[in-house]
Amino acid sequence: MSKVTYFSGESFPLEMHKVRIIQKLTLLPIEERLRAVEEAGYNTFLLQNKDVFLDMLTDSGVNAMSDRQQAAMLTADDAYAGSETFTRLHAKLSEVFGMKYFLPTHQGRAAEHILARGFVKPGQIVATNYHFTTTKAHITAQGGEVVELIEPSGLSVTSDEPFKGNVDIDALTNLINERGAENIAFFRVETGTNLVGGQPHSLSNLRAVSHICRRHGIPLVMDASLLADNLYFIKTREPECADWSVADIWLAISQLCDIIYFSARKLGFGRGGGIVTDDLKIYESLRAWVPMFEGFLTYGGMSVREMEAITIGLDETLDEDMINQGPLFIAHFVDEMERRGIPVVTPAGGLGAHVDAMRFLDHVDQRQYPSGALAAAVYLASGVRGMERGTLSEQREPDGTEPLAHMELLRLALPRRVFTLSQVQYATDRIHWVYANRRIVGGLEWVEEPEILRFFYGRLRAVGDWQHALVAKFREDFGSSL
Repeated sequence: MSKVTYFSGESFPLEMHKVRIIQKLTLLPIEERLRAVEEAGYNTFLLQNKDVFLDMLTDSGVNAMSDRQQAAMLTADDAYAGSETFTRLHAKLSEVFGMKYFLPTHQGRAAEHILARGFVKPGQIVATNYHFTTTKAHITAQGGEVVELIEPSGLSVTSDEPFKGNVDIDALTNLINERGAENIAFFRVETGTNLVGGQPHSLSNLRAVSHICRRHGIPLVMDASLLADNLYFIKTREPECADWSVADIWLAISQLCDIIYFSARKLGFGRGGGIVTDDLKIYESLRAWVPMFEGFLTYGGMSVREMEAITIGLDETLDEDMINQGPLFIAHFVDEMERRGIPVVTPAGGLGAHVDAMRFLDHVDQRQYPSGALAAAVYLASGVRGMERGTLSEQREPDGTEPLAHMELLRLALPRRVFTLSQVQYATDRIHWVYANRRIVGGLEWVEEPEILRFFYGRLRAVGDWQHALVAKFREDFGSSL
């Protein structure tokens, strides 16, 4: 794997690419960052990109494309129907997933919409290892209920467990016995469980889930958006698979599932998504929803240029020197923060590094959104934009009560092939400074709270005047430095 040990004995991840196109960054003075975060309602989603130095909000649609992907985009066939671009993408998906049928969508949540429309009836359950925000919104909009069955270790912030995204098999069996298989629309397994630190599931656990689902006639649906990271973790953490190729692991996973959907904004390094299956009846039952909501069956709302890029991106996902880049850099980021005493999720997962806001800001009540407050404080101190993954990312119950998240995390995503090691070190240093001054940071309260997916566009304000005190302390410690 692409990690080197230097003569000094220190070990660092090694970039297996060279930079050939650059984009200029701007680091605003802290006073201007304060203005920006206040205008954004302390919601990092609402920050203008011109005001952001390092954008660690997400890895969705912001991964760097390769030269091969850029070149492929020039060969796109933009025919409305019967496009050769679609034929090439379909062939690549059939190769890597081993499934015959493909329904294109404009991105992953569009696939979630189609699956919820096609499978979920009012009162039915969708069981899952752990929910994702948009997935849950689509399921509940159809009158369904989401039941989480992650193993208990998955909700432990610090652990040595290598596969914290695994399903609790006993809990799954009990759910079927208590609620009945006929009342479970499908079981959804998410690779790289997003909301609990990008933690992977193992191949052996997926086998057990698949066996139970097939015995009871429950469709097994996989969200494969973060599959690349999960492939790496299975190869490096599951002894059975140490000598397997990435392609072999990928096919072994696919054979256990009935339906797989994905966001190509993550898997494939483009912008799009889709649903694959080997079951003709499933394909035909879902097919009509694509032209109704997405586009014709040979583009599904995607640009053909993006489809060409995805085809090459999927091919590059088979390269071990590509799929190890995210996990290795994330692990370095996590190790550096842990070395400084900053509370983080361990072991390091995929997608990004995750700071434990519950321990970081243990003086802030969870009802004042410590993850959101920490995201704002880190932006103030550094210009680094992260994402709240905690109670703000939940949705209220129908009676208006607010469920508290299992974890309060600040996610610092590392888009693939985008940041340098010095930029990761800078982010670590500024987060360390916030941690040293954490008692200054207070909570947040709502100014404008949308009913659905509130974390995307809701607005908040600081409780008290902690933001100005943090700026003053920054100037005291750093002087005129940015």
